[in-house]
Amino acid sequence: MILEVLFFLSACNNTPSRTIKEASVVFKKEASLGIFNLNGELFKEYDIELADTPYERQTGLMYRTEMNSNNGMLFIFEDSAIRSFYMKNTLISLDLIFLNESLEIISIYKNTTPNNESSIPSLAPAKYVLELRSGQSELHQFTVGMKIKYTEL
Repeated sequence: MILEVLFFLSACNNTPSRTIKEASVVFKKEASLGIFNLNGELFKEYDIELADTPYERQTGLMYRTEMNSNNGMLFIFEDSAIRSFYMKNTLISLDLIFLNESLEIISIYKNTTPNNESSIPSLAPAKYVLELRSGQSELHQFTVGMKIKYTEL
């Protein structure tokens, strides 16, 4: 019996320790998105990820440490409602662009503060929310009334 216990203990000490490695979240292009000016002309294009499930909408761009200026994430909801976002666990500053069911920009919130849990509400019912790297709205002068179109890959 003592020999069995010693054998068991020695086997436990020889077990290699396991470490958990954090995996970084990488961008995965799922669609192309175009923003059209008020004259209906294509103005700017982005490669985007889609957040169209409850889990994807809940996590969004959390835990990302970087995002290219040509990338973004489009949140797609089942219905239109006042939407409220926050930046909990979001490590990069973003521009939030709220869109109605016709894919028309209804409000823009620029230069969010990373890790801030304050509410960022839409100013009208929104069915879509586009998150872009901070500064994109200012750089390209996105305005209320512009429209988007996206094509899933």
